[in-house]
Amino acid sequence: MSTPAKNYVFGPVHSRRIGRSLGVDLVPFKTCTYDCIYCQLGTTTNRTLERKEWVPMDAVLDELKRKLECRPDYITLSGSGEPTLYSRLGQIIRRIRAMSDVPVAVLTNGSLLCQKEVREEVALADLVLPSLDADIDYKFRFINRPHPDISFEQMVEGLIALRREFSGQYWLEVFLLGGYTAIEANVKRLAALAKRIGPDRVQLNTVARPPTEDFAMAVSPEALKKFAKFFDPPAEVIAEYPSHLSHKSDKIQPGAVLEMLRRRPCTVEHVSLGIGLNRLEVLKKLEALMAKKQIETSRHEGEVFYRATGHPEPS
Repeated sequence: MSTPAKNYVFGPVHSRRIGRSLGVDLVPFKTCTYDCIYCQLGTTTNRTLERKEWVPMDAVLDELKRKLECRPDYITLSGSGEPTLYSRLGQIIRRIRAMSDVPVAVLTNGSLLCQKEVREEVALADLVLPSLDADIDYKFRFINRPHPDISFEQMVEGLIALRREFSGQYWLEVFLLGGYTAIEANVKRLAALAKRIGPDRVQLNTVARPPTEDFAMAVSPEALKKFAKFFDPPAEVIAEYPSHLSHKSDKIQPGAVLEMLRRRPCTVEHVSLGIGLNRLEVLKKLEALMAKKQIETSRHEGEVFYRATGHPEPS
């Protein structure tokens, strides 16, 4: 019996930031430089700075080529870990751009941008989306729980250096947490840091799915709108998913719902919008997966989230 192929490409899923995103996983599940308290994927199991070819590049590209007929808005190097840990990042971006005219985005925590070779590789993309979660070292260590060899100052300088060297689109996510960084003085310091970094856009985000730690609290939409005005130019508040779907899709791949839930916890509406299937059909599929004990539920902020009962196999 042949061994089933590993999945390195997922989606397309709906991204609040960039539309229909075809995701590419370049590292094994929860291989990261951080162990953020708000991460929707759970605790980091391999916190590392080691850059290597974690997954076979040719296998990734072969799978991506088969899925490009879906015509996403972006091919996004993201997934369930930190993509800049992939040592052949520059090569794979070049290969993707050679096979498709779909723009390439890199979704990164920004921790390795202090390394010149990482900045050179990331700069081959069309869009880079790093994050900034804290305005001072002790909060950085509390919220992001970085590898001990990553300093707050190095991380910030890496974000600034990338802006000097990268001519593509640069969108900075500022992730706010209730009780920790969603305080007027803190947000003003974050706004000053963002001004130093100089991105094309600043996007405010907060907890939207069950976080790793229960004490990682969301910020209200009203507060986010107020804080957005502290940035110059004003930040964009990332919109929540709509509660209904206005279109349908007749060609949903078998296993698409389960594959999506292996990547992140989702509500019915998240699944519906992400794969383009109406809500009633999504509910039927979720009920079938529940009956097989392939998924489970949890509650967060009054909403029911579905997640796969097991993590993806390590690559």
